[in-house]
This record gives sequence, structure tokens and C-alpha cells, in this order.
Amino acid sequence: MNEYAAAQAALTEPWSTGQVEGQIMRLKLLKRQMYGRAKIDLLRLRVLPIA
Repeated sequence: MNEYAAAQAALTEPWSTGQVEGQIMRLKLLKRQMYGRAKIDLLRLRVLPIA
């Protein structure tokens, strides 16, 4: 019953979490690419935009 309510809400609600999911996927990809190669400083440089 709980799954039905979640599926119904996903199809009827006007908002989406797609943008957030995309950013999470991007961050995970960067972390996988850099695993074991660099420290947090290099990861921070790649994740945060240059201001």
C-alpha cells in the first residue's frame, strides 16, 4: 500500500527531484574518478566552481 501511494505521488505531483539527483550523481562520479588518487583538496577544487 505504501508503494502505491509513492508511485501515485510521483505521477501526480508537479515538482521533481531530478535536478538534485543530477548534482548528487555528478558528485559521486567525481569521487569515483578520484578515489585513491588525491586528497580532499583536489576534490574540493573540482567540485566547487571557480569564483
